[in-house]
Amino acid sequence: MDYFKTLEEILFTSEPKNKIEKFRDFYEKFLDGDFYFDDSYEPYKFDKPSYATFLEIVKPTALPPIKNFKTIEGKKYLVHTILHIEYSAIDLALDAALRYKNLPIQFYKDWLEVADDEIRHFLMLEELLSELGGVYGDFPVHKNLFEAMEATPEFLRRMAAVPRYLEANGLDQNPKIMEKLNSNRDEFNIKFIEALRVILEEEVSHVKKGDIWFKYECERLNLEPEKTYLEIIEEVFPGSTTRKMDLNFNARKEAGFSCSELKYLSKKEDCN
Repeated sequence: MDYFKTLEEILFTSEPKNKIEKFRDFYEKFLDGDFYFDDSYEPYKFDKPSYATFLEIVKPTALPPIKNFKTIEGKKYLVHTILHIEYSAIDLALDAALRYKNLPIQFYKDWLEVADDEIRHFLMLEELLSELGGVYGDFPVHKNLFEAMEATPEFLRRMAAVPRYLEANGLDQNPKIMEKLNSNRDEFNIKFIEALRVILEEEVSHVKKGDIWFKYECERLNLEPEKTYLEIIEEVFPGSTTRKMDLNFNARKEAGFSCSELKYLSKKEDCN
């Protein structure tokens, strides 16, 4: 199996069911060692998200805020919002496993494992949405994650901006959503909270993988990781280092963030 060519075809597949089926076949062959790297492969250019064929894409400011978790429609919108993040995360993981060449084999194992996790998360949430009578595509979506991918074709910037910033932000937001759902416990919310708990636990490992490879590249380039990280995220996400962030300290520590980073980002004097 031609690793790059096959994975590129999967990434460009738009419809979720087909993408997932193709990935599972590819991943099984990868784990069996039935693949080869073609060093002549040149990374593609993505000019639009793979989901552009079946989702209505709007600016984030055009989307209504997530605030009503009690009605069926409110629950559908919340599940759909997180479902879209997970589908976007599949493409982000596939792109990382495809775009960057000549890295240790462990890198490709790591990001294909992330893609496999994101697919499971997507399917869990898709099932919950179906229980509410909804389907993926019922609501408009934004393409913020795709735009972050576009803005970070370089390996170091990608590892900083996506797993170590965007996914790390998910570690902060997930418990807040669970807390709100827990304040209005019903049969559906209990299942939803459990799905979010699984996602939170596994997303820690995703951020940790990003942390490992970010620091790997910093070491290779003789860069100081903390200073470099802050510089990159401020360039990619202006204002991200100056605002006060409400952080999940425990999850971020587990994922590789230092105490000094947490204090700087949270504007607190300690990281306990």
